[in-house]
Amino acid sequence: MTVEQLSPANAAETGGGIQSLQMAPGIDGRKITWLNKNGILGLVQSIIWSQKEAKEPFYILDLSLLINLLNHWARHLPMIQPYYAVKCNPNTAFLGAMAALGSSFDCASRAEIESILALGVSSDRIIFANPCKAESHIKYAASVGVNLTTFDSIAEVKKIRRCHPTCSLLIRIKAVEDSTSRSPLSSKYGALPNEIVPLLQAAQAAELDVVGVSFHIGSGGSDAGLYRIVIAAIKAVFDATVRLGMPRMKVLNIGGGFTAGPHFNGAVVAVKEAISEHFYKEEGLVIMAEPGRFFAEKCFTLAANIIGKRVRGDRREYWITDGIYGSMNCIVNDHAVVTCTPLATTSNPKNLTCQNADLYKSTVFGPTCDAFDTISTTYWLPDLEVDDWLLFPNMGAYTSATGSNFNGFATSSISTHLAYSDRL
Repeated sequence: MTVEQLSPANAAETGGGIQSLQMAPGIDGRKITWLNKNGILGLVQSIIWSQKEAKEPFYILDLSLLINLLNHWARHLPMIQPYYAVKCNPNTAFLGAMAALGSSFDCASRAEIESILALGVSSDRIIFANPCKAESHIKYAASVGVNLTTFDSIAEVKKIRRCHPTCSLLIRIKAVEDSTSRSPLSSKYGALPNEIVPLLQAAQAAELDVVGVSFHIGSGGSDAGLYRIVIAAIKAVFDATVRLGMPRMKVLNIGGGFTAGPHFNGAVVAVKEAISEHFYKEEGLVIMAEPGRFFAEKCFTLAANIIGKRVRGDRREYWITDGIYGSMNCIVNDHAVVTCTPLATTSNPKNLTCQNADLYKSTVFGPTCDAFDTISTTYWLPDLEVDDWLLFPNMGAYTSATGSNFNGFATSSISTHLAYSDRL
């Protein structure tokens, strides 16, 4: 793969709005509901009424929020092409929207690559960003023209040499401790400083083309200063290839860790200043990133039905149709703080969100028979009844993607409804 093939156009704001998404793969033919003045609550009510007796949990994907986030990225980091981390949320409609709006993709397995190619995305918009891959997956990547991947070990160099010798490589480095992130990754991935030159020499001896460097500050990183430290370290790796007589690197992959909100603003400043300081003389530099939760987290809202209630003194205890073994696994696996809004669709439909109602210390359980399936013991909720609902915002990152089918409650079967508003 040449650098020209790697190099995307600068990230640009999308102006097509909903028109650019209606025919997108994964969305084409599906209903997209316009959110009226009542916003998401009106749509939730209509879905609940249409379910009749089923009352299964469901997601709402707000496509207007996704467009806003892509435009926000393009305005603040126009020089960096996003490669959406599919593992964060592989919802087909979401992936189709991302593809239609110009995103590239970070895939970690054959199945993820297949899911992106099935949307009509060209293979040059995919990076196989797993530093340790099964040989069969490497061979598949070669067969479909996915020609960029990461490595951080001698064993991986040997596998790539055997299975995909024309693949371009990014050496993944570990330059910082990422213990401040929600999900640290450095204990598993990244070459140590003293391992970098031997790995480059191994790739050189195998006649593999190392075109750049990648890193990751950890999923949900909160310390923007880490970008400054690692980008400085990457410049030293670029210089090392020249000393080894290798072609000068051209690709800087700053990984993921981005979250939408104040942390993103700090990350933008740190990334821009570090690149300006250390790479201002690099001509033809290609910069990519692998954001996941930045795009997915805020776009999804989860609705779950209350199927059980118990009163013990002043405490209210509720059982709902999704839990820790389903979408709420993010509480355990991703250290998420999950909030909810009550919807008294049955007990008090005239005051749907229970404004000014008395609140009680409340425990919310998931539907399985395991006591570990406890979503929260610290909520303050009104006195709800069976067949009311709870609405959970910001449920798009590492939720349905990492849920299970434990006890017969299949996370993968939770439906997603598409919505759009005039928030652009």
